[in-house]
Amino acid sequence: PDIHLGHTVVFEKLRQFQELGHQAVLIIGDFTAAIGDPSGRSATRPPLSREAIMANAETYTTQAFKVLDEARTEVVFNGQWFRNMNFEKVLRLNSRVTMQQMLQRDDFRKRIDKGQEVRLHEVQYPIVQGWDSVEVRADIELGGTDQLFNLLVGRDLQKEEGMAQQVVMTMPLLEGTDGVRKMSKSYDNYVGVSDLPGEMFGKLMSISDELMDRYYLLLLGGRRDEGLHPMEAKKQLAQQITTRFHSVAEGLAAREDWETRFSKKDLASSDLPGLPTGNLSADMNVLQLTSYAYQEGFGQKKSNGELKKQLIATGAVQLNGEKMTDPNASVKPQPGDILRLSKKHSVRFS
Repeated sequence: PDIHLGHTVVFEKLRQFQELGHQAVLIIGDFTAAIGDPSGRSATRPPLSREAIMANAETYTTQAFKVLDEARTEVVFNGQWFRNMNFEKVLRLNSRVTMQQMLQRDDFRKRIDKGQEVRLHEVQYPIVQGWDSVEVRADIELGGTDQLFNLLVGRDLQKEEGMAQQVVMTMPLLEGTDGVRKMSKSYDNYVGVSDLPGEMFGKLMSISDELMDRYYLLLLGGRRDEGLHPMEAKKQLAQQITTRFHSVAEGLAAREDWETRFSKKDLASSDLPGLPTGNLSADMNVLQLTSYAYQEGFGQKKSNGELKKQLIATGAVQLNGEKMTDPNASVKPQPGDILRLSKKHSVRFS
C-alpha cells in the first residue's frame, strides 16, 4: 500500500486547492478494493481481504498526510454507501452506462483484442467510482490521466442526479526510475514517500538526465537551473525531494553520505586501478570503454554480450555516478573520472 512519488503528483495539486481554502475529500475504496481497479492493467487484479484493506487504508492515510493538510482533509470509506445498496439499485445504476462506453476504455479494449479476459466485476469499477462522486457531491475530482474515463462517468452520474457536474482535472503519470513505465511498486521502479532518506536519495540519483527534467517539473513544480552541471542539478533534485518527505537535516545528510560513497573525490583517494586517458581512442563508445577497463584494469576479458546484458543494460556501469546504459554512446573520460564497472570493480582515469 506504499504511496510513491507518482501518487504525490495528484496529492500536491490537491494540497494547492487546500491552501486556497478548499476542503479535500480522500475516498478510501474499501469496497472497490474487493473489485480491483483495472486501470492500466493487462490482467485482472485479485481482490483483497477485509483485514488487508483496512491495514492498507491506515498506511495509505498516514503517508498521504505527508503531503495533504490533515486538518483540511475529510477521509471517507465508500463502503459506507455501497454495502447498503441493494441489487435493484445496482441494476438501475448499471442502466445509466452503455457497453459501448465501457469499451472506450483503452485497457479493456486492448485485452479483448488480445483475447484476454475482462470480467464483469471489472466493468463495474468505473460506475462504482463514478457514484463516489455523487455521494461526496464533488465539485472537482483529481486523478491521473489513466483515470479520465472513470472521472467522466462521475460527471455523467452527477448530471443524472440533478447535481452540478464536477470539474475533472487529470495530472500526468510520472515515469518510474527506469524512465520507461509509469512509477509502480509492481515494476520495482518506484520511490516510496516512506523510504529511508539515504534510500530515497540514492534512487533519485539513479534516474537519467532526461528524466530529471520531468521530475523537476512534476515533483517540484519548476525547472532545473540550466547553468548547473547535470550531476549537481540531480543532487539538488534528490536533496529537495528527500527534504520534502523527511527534514532539512536528513536531506543534507543523505546527500553527504551519497557523496562520501560515490563522489569522484573520495573514490579517487581509494586504491583503484589507474588508466591513462592518453591510451583511449577519441571515438570510443561505452561498450569499448567497459571492455578496455576490464582488460587493462583487472586482466579480465569479457564478451560483448556479457557486458551489454549483465552490466551496461542493468545500469551497473557508471561514470562518476551517472549510469551508462547505451553501449553505443560516445564517451570521453577525463583525468580524475571514476568508471564503476560493477559493485566490486572500479577504475580511475589519470
